[in-house]
Amino acid sequence: MIASNKDLTELKSSEPERLIVADLVKRGLKIAPIWILLAGLIWGFDGAASAAYGLALVLANFVMAAAFLTWAGRISPAVLMAAALGGFIFRLIILTIAVVAVRNLSMFLPVPLGITIIVSHLGLLTWETRYVSLSLAHPGLVPDASKRMKGQEKK
Repeated sequence: MIASNKDLTELKSSEPERLIVADLVKRGLKIAPIWILLAGLIWGFDGAASAAYGLALVLANFVMAAAFLTWAGRISPAVLMAAALGGFIFRLIILTIAVVAVRNLSMFLPVPLGITIIVSHLGLLTWETRYVSLSLAHPGLVPDASKRMKGQEKK
Protein backbone atom coordinates (compact mmCIF):
# COMPACT_ATOMS: atom_id res chain seq x y z
CA MET A 1 0.00 0.00 0.00
CA ILE A 2 1.34 3.43 -0.95
CA ALA A 3 1.53 5.88 1.93
CA SER A 4 -0.28 9.18 1.50
CA ASN A 5 1.27 12.51 2.47
CA LYS A 6 -0.90 12.55 5.59
CA ASP A 7 0.43 9.12 6.59
CA LEU A 8 4.01 10.28 6.04
CA THR A 9 3.64 13.31 8.29
CA GLU A 10 2.12 11.22 11.07
CA LEU A 11 5.18 8.98 11.37
CA LYS A 12 7.19 9.48 14.54
CA SER A 13 9.87 12.13 14.22
CA SER A 14 12.15 9.87 16.28
CA GLU A 15 12.21 7.44 13.34
CA PRO A 16 13.35 9.54 10.36
CA GLU A 17 14.49 6.39 8.54
CA ARG A 18 10.88 5.30 8.07
CA LEU A 19 9.89 8.71 6.76
CA ILE A 20 12.79 8.83 4.32
CA VAL A 21 12.28 5.29 3.00
CA ALA A 22 8.53 5.88 2.55
CA ASP A 23 9.34 8.95 0.47
CA LEU A 24 12.03 7.08 -1.45
CA VAL A 25 9.68 4.17 -2.24
CA LYS A 26 7.01 6.65 -3.36
CA ARG A 27 9.51 8.18 -5.80
CA GLY A 28 10.61 4.72 -6.95
CA LEU A 29 7.04 3.73 -7.70
CA LYS A 30 6.60 6.92 -9.73
CA ILE A 31 9.47 6.07 -12.06
CA ALA A 32 8.82 2.31 -12.19
CA PRO A 33 6.30 2.32 -15.07
CA ILE A 34 8.54 4.54 -17.21
CA TRP A 35 11.65 2.44 -16.56
CA ILE A 36 9.84 -0.87 -17.12
CA LEU A 37 8.33 0.44 -20.37
CA LEU A 38 11.75 1.65 -21.54
CA ALA A 39 13.33 -1.71 -20.70
CA GLY A 40 10.48 -3.42 -22.53
CA LEU A 41 11.05 -1.32 -25.63
CA ILE A 42 14.77 -2.06 -25.61
CA TRP A 43 14.84 -5.74 -24.51
CA GLY A 44 11.25 -6.89 -24.98
CA PHE A 45 9.08 -8.62 -22.40
CA ASP A 46 12.07 -10.33 -20.77
CA GLY A 47 13.76 -6.96 -20.29
CA ALA A 48 10.61 -5.49 -18.75
CA ALA A 49 10.33 -8.46 -16.37
CA SER A 50 14.00 -8.11 -15.44
CA ALA A 51 13.60 -4.37 -14.81
CA ALA A 52 10.51 -4.93 -12.66
CA TYR A 53 12.31 -7.57 -10.63
CA GLY A 54 15.35 -5.31 -10.25
CA LEU A 55 13.21 -2.40 -9.04
CA ALA A 56 11.44 -4.66 -6.56
CA LEU A 57 14.82 -5.79 -5.21
CA VAL A 58 16.06 -2.22 -4.87
CA LEU A 59 12.95 -0.97 -3.07
CA ALA A 60 12.98 -3.99 -0.76
CA ASN A 61 16.66 -3.29 -0.06
CA PHE A 62 15.87 0.28 1.00
CA VAL A 63 12.98 -0.87 3.21
CA MET A 64 15.19 -3.48 4.90
CA ALA A 65 17.91 -0.88 5.48
CA ALA A 66 15.45 1.48 7.16
CA ALA A 67 14.03 -1.35 9.28
CA PHE A 68 17.51 -2.40 10.46
CA LEU A 69 18.51 1.16 11.32
CA THR A 70 15.23 1.98 13.05
CA TRP A 71 15.47 -1.16 15.18
CA ALA A 72 19.14 -0.62 16.03
CA GLY A 73 18.70 3.08 16.75
CA ARG A 74 16.34 2.26 19.61
CA ILE A 75 18.99 0.16 21.33
CA SER A 76 22.29 2.06 21.30
CA PRO A 77 24.74 3.90 19.04
CA ALA A 78 27.06 0.87 19.03
CA VAL A 79 24.26 -1.42 17.83
CA LEU A 80 23.31 1.21 15.24
CA MET A 81 26.86 1.20 13.82
CA ALA A 82 26.93 -2.60 13.79
CA ALA A 83 23.54 -2.73 12.09
CA ALA A 84 24.64 -0.21 9.48
CA LEU A 85 27.72 -2.22 8.49
CA GLY A 86 26.34 -5.69 9.16
CA GLY A 87 23.02 -4.81 7.55
CA PHE A 88 24.80 -3.58 4.44
CA ILE A 89 26.72 -6.84 4.10
CA PHE A 90 23.60 -8.90 4.89
CA ARG A 91 21.54 -7.00 2.29
CA LEU A 92 24.29 -7.47 -0.33
CA ILE A 93 24.20 -11.20 0.34
CA ILE A 94 20.40 -11.26 0.04
CA LEU A 95 20.56 -9.23 -3.17
CA THR A 96 23.17 -11.60 -4.59
CA ILE A 97 21.08 -14.65 -3.69
CA ALA A 98 18.00 -13.05 -5.29
CA VAL A 99 19.89 -12.40 -8.53
CA VAL A 100 21.59 -15.82 -8.60
CA ALA A 101 18.24 -17.52 -7.98
CA VAL A 102 16.82 -16.20 -11.27
CA ARG A 103 19.94 -16.18 -13.43
CA ASN A 104 19.01 -19.39 -15.28
CA LEU A 105 15.39 -18.44 -15.95
CA SER A 106 14.91 -17.52 -19.60
CA MET A 107 12.71 -14.51 -18.82
CA PHE A 108 15.39 -12.71 -16.76
CA LEU A 109 18.13 -10.99 -18.70
CA PRO A 110 21.32 -10.07 -16.80
CA VAL A 111 21.98 -6.74 -18.57
CA PRO A 112 18.65 -4.98 -17.88
CA LEU A 113 18.55 -6.50 -14.40
CA GLY A 114 22.06 -5.26 -13.58
CA ILE A 115 21.50 -1.82 -15.10
CA THR A 116 18.23 -1.48 -13.20
CA ILE A 117 19.77 -2.43 -9.87
CA ILE A 118 22.76 -0.10 -10.24
CA VAL A 119 21.00 2.87 -11.83
CA SER A 120 17.94 2.76 -9.59
CA HIS A 121 20.02 2.49 -6.39
CA LEU A 122 22.19 5.45 -7.34
CA GLY A 123 19.42 7.42 -9.01
CA LEU A 124 16.92 7.12 -6.18
CA LEU A 125 19.53 7.94 -3.53
CA THR A 126 20.68 10.98 -5.51
CA TRP A 127 17.09 12.12 -6.06
CA GLU A 128 16.27 11.67 -2.37
CA THR A 129 19.22 13.79 -1.21
CA ARG A 130 17.31 16.84 -2.42
CA TYR A 131 14.60 16.14 0.15
CA VAL A 132 16.57 14.96 3.19
CA SER A 133 17.06 17.47 5.98
CA LEU A 134 20.60 17.99 7.18
CA SER A 135 19.39 19.57 10.39
CA LEU A 136 18.93 17.87 13.74
CA ALA A 137 15.99 20.23 14.30
CA HIS A 138 14.05 18.42 11.57
CA PRO A 139 15.55 14.94 11.08
CA GLY A 140 14.24 13.06 8.11
CA LEU A 141 12.73 15.04 5.27
CA VAL A 142 12.92 18.80 4.82
CA PRO A 143 9.67 20.31 6.13
CA ASP A 144 7.48 21.55 3.31
CA ALA A 145 7.69 25.35 3.11
CA SER A 146 3.99 25.74 2.31
CA LYS A 147 3.03 23.70 5.39
CA ARG A 148 5.35 25.78 7.56
CA MET A 149 3.72 28.98 6.31
CA LYS A 150 0.22 27.64 7.04
CA GLY A 151 1.35 26.65 10.53
CA GLN A 152 2.69 30.14 11.21
CA GLU A 153 -0.54 31.78 10.06
CA LYS A 154 -2.53 29.82 12.65
CA LYS A 155 -0.37 31.08 15.53
